Amino acid sequence: MLKVRCKSCNKEIISSTKTQCCGCPNMLTVREDNITAIDLNKVIMINSTTESKKKEVLSSRDLAYQEERRQRKVRKLDFDVR
Repeated sequence: MLKVRCKSCNKEIISSTKTQCCGCPNMLTVREDNITAIDLNKVIMINSTTESKKKEVLSSRDLAYQEERRQRKVRKLDFDVR
């Protein structure tokens, strides 16, 4: 979550999934982690903490099963052709 202030108009913008703009001639635009402006010298970052959204998809038991499965050998089957 970013919190940014534009020095031109003193408007504070908090980042979200939607694009947000201050509306002054500097055109400070914030979307998630991206900050753009005509002059970045007129921009102050107030808060720049990023939250870790890393989730474990597979449990340790699932990972062990997948590793065991990966090490299996392929059996070749012989068929009698008549």
